[in-house]
This record gives sequence, structure tokens and C-alpha cells, in this order.
Amino acid sequence: MEIEIELLQESYAQLNEIVGTEQMIKIFELYRGRQISFPMRLYDRKKVSQQIIEEYDGHNLAQLTQKYDYSQRWIRQIIQNDRQSRGKQA
Repeated sequence: MEIEIELLQESYAQLNEIVGTEQMIKIFELYRGRQISFPMRLYDRKKVSQQIIEEYDGHNLAQLTQKYDYSQRWIRQIIQNDRQSRGKQA
């Protein structure tokens, strides 16, 4: 399929610049006609909360905040909830 770049819809032209023509065509074929919205956050909250519990060492709150782009308050709450649930299991 020969693509005339200058005739592309704006959104496809932007995709073409970012990922190249071949990948843009794949995206077009897969998603055309659909309305897509992307979440504000890259990472899933549930998956991140489990990962934080695994990675938290008692001293790396700031690093986890930067790494996953969630607030320190939210991360503290995840850690506290985990501690409380472990206390109830014991």
C-alpha cells in the first residue's frame, strides 16, 4: 500500500511522524473508526500497588514516587493498608 503522507488526516500524520509509516498503518488497521482515550497515568494502579509493596524497603518512598509517578500520600496509604492486612492475617 503506497501512502501519500501529505494527504493524511492530522492524527495519522502525527502517528506517522512518531512511529513511522509501517507502524502507523498497523495502528490504522487495528483501531480505525474507534474512539480511543489514553489514561493520564502510564501505569495501572492495582499493578503498581503490588509492585510498591514488593519494592518498598522502608527508606525508598521518594524513589518509588518518582519511578511510578504517584503521590507519596498514595504510596504511604498502600504500604499502610498492606501492613494492616498482614496484621489481620497473623
